[in-house]
Amino acid sequence: MKKKMNLSQTLQQTFRSLAHRNYRLFISGQLASMIGTWLQSVAQSWLVYRLTGSSLLLGALTFALQFPLILIAPFGGVFADRFPRRPLLMATAGALSTLTLVLGVLTISANISIELLFLFALFMGVTNGVDNPTRQAFVVEMVGKRDLPNAIALNSSIVNMARIVGPALAGLLVATVGEGWCFIINGLSFTVVLIMLTRIRLDESARAVAHRTGGGLRLALREMGRGLAFVTRSLPMRSLLLLVGLISLVGMPYVVLMPIFADQILGSGSGTLGLLLGANGVGALSSALWLAARGSARGLERWVARAALGFGVLLIGFSLSEWLWLSLFLLPGLGACAVMQMASTNTLLQTLTTDEMRGRVMAAYSMMFFGMSPLGALMAGAVADRIGTPRTVMLGGLLSLGGALAFRYFLPRIERAIALQREATSHSQTGLDTASSAEVQSPSDEPP
Repeated sequence: MKKKMNLSQTLQQTFRSLAHRNYRLFISGQLASMIGTWLQSVAQSWLVYRLTGSSLLLGALTFALQFPLILIAPFGGVFADRFPRRPLLMATAGALSTLTLVLGVLTISANISIELLFLFALFMGVTNGVDNPTRQAFVVEMVGKRDLPNAIALNSSIVNMARIVGPALAGLLVATVGEGWCFIINGLSFTVVLIMLTRIRLDESARAVAHRTGGGLRLALREMGRGLAFVTRSLPMRSLLLLVGLISLVGMPYVVLMPIFADQILGSGSGTLGLLLGANGVGALSSALWLAARGSARGLERWVARAALGFGVLLIGFSLSEWLWLSLFLLPGLGACAVMQMASTNTLLQTLTTDEMRGRVMAAYSMMFFGMSPLGALMAGAVADRIGTPRTVMLGGLLSLGGALAFRYFLPRIERAIALQREATSHSQTGLDTASSAEVQSPSDEPP
């Protein structure tokens, strides 16, 4: 019988990745950056809605911001596998800081236009196409494979802690000082990321062989093809990515349409928008912390199925709600299910892949998670203009539920394939795991 852990042991288990100095620095920078990102996301959505009053343009802005991921992330994954990841992250943080600061100045000086907003969104999307897969693949260098599932869950906790704080703060700032200052704060938050990245100490000699340079576009395309073949040949990876892609396409656009729920359906404004997104974040944070407290990635595929089913049902319920109290009751569960599915999928993919393919597998995840969202947002905005926002969100809930039921039907085959793939990956990388463990316990774990 498994011994029950006391509170101290539970906390130690939940936050065990923080024992690694490098990861503590990394996640501190991520917290600052994610709060800034949520400030900008809410302020940007509200600015578009204030300038145009169009649900279609709300979806189109998200499309412009995230669609470049589909085009750029495959190259970003190759870069993450071929070059040192920390310098890549420093370059993307510097670029994002510059873009958001300029956007903030233009907004404060009343020189912003909807066309400029879309242009900046495109540039940011291109930069994120390199940043996302690189950041996901970088985590294992700081904590090693043993603590990787915990680190991924803690990173989701940070994202969703920011989701609670960021929207509520954004609602207050938009109402008092305007959208431009939200952009300025986000731009400054990237300086925290840069400072933390410069303080991280890694013994990169173990990965130096993997960081090959040269070869040009032809080699990059060949490496992308290898990554695509690696993912599509694996039943678990293929199934997990298809489910993430479907829910990101048809389910997650409810977040983009939230300003319309806040303004027209629930009868308030930017303050209520912050409450709705904050409630969503409370559930998401709880789910991420529960994942962090788990001992391993075993059995996560079953939680992916349960979370996807719950997401579909709760999204249908949210679409039918016309009362603020009911929406605030449903949104924590909706956020919890979304994070449970996405973070569990991320963990499963990283435990099933090899080090050589990690960047490209994370690029595929970024394409499905972040890349499908803008297509869904664009479609949801167009459909909402025709049939209304609640019916659009309900349709997304029904399609998400259908995908979840299909995944649940094939779950026994997926579980058997996961067991076989884990065994094959473990045998092929026994020597690499020893080297990785030695690297993680090197100077990076000294006290700051």
